[in-house]
Amino acid sequence: MKFGVVIFPGSNCDHDCYYAVQAVIGKPVEFVWHQDTSLKGFDAVILPGGFSYGDYLRTGALAKFSPVMQSVKEFAGKGGLVIGICNGFQILTESGMLPGALMRNVTRQYICRFLDISTETSNSPFTNQIKKGQVLRIPVGHGDGNYFADPETLKRLNAEDRVAFRYHGENPNGSLESIAGILNEGRNVLGMMPHPDRSSEAILGSTDGKLIFESMVNALAGAGR
Repeated sequence: MKFGVVIFPGSNCDHDCYYAVQAVIGKPVEFVWHQDTSLKGFDAVILPGGFSYGDYLRTGALAKFSPVMQSVKEFAGKGGLVIGICNGFQILTESGMLPGALMRNVTRQYICRFLDISTETSNSPFTNQIKKGQVLRIPVGHGDGNYFADPETLKRLNAEDRVAFRYHGENPNGSLESIAGILNEGRNVLGMMPHPDRSSEAILGSTDGKLIFESMVNALAGAGR
């Protein structure tokens, strides 16, 4: 199996994700430049955190036009695993790969600290090694993490078991229903604001994020990748 980490102008967590895959879970990984148009040979793609295009206009609004995003859509459409972390989540909503939008934090302040999130489903390639209800200690670092969706979308996300994570004990940004991460209809695309890449080793303060990457490896192995 092989992972790809997309680099957009302004990405700053690309090396964090690369390290988590290569050094922590020990799987092959390569960087993918945002102007590349092929994802051939990859089994999973990571859209990392950062400030793509300086967050000009709106977070993720310009990155969705990068040539690689058409390939990411096609890759996901064929069942490939895609995880968008923080800015990557924002890009996924802007590109229409996930419903809803990430708005400015209700505090109007940038938040950067460890928080608890509860795992809402184990039925996904990203959470199959985590028990439903299990609380993970994972940091956030964002100014636009306030998840919003219309009532019908929220109803559908809940009915289809597509809320992957919720903030536990504290809602730091005002997200509706404390949503911290969601899945697409095919369950092979995950967007989440917390950073598993920053919580994959004990020296970072938590190893809980490693469970998400291990779940992806387990899913790929089960698919014969």
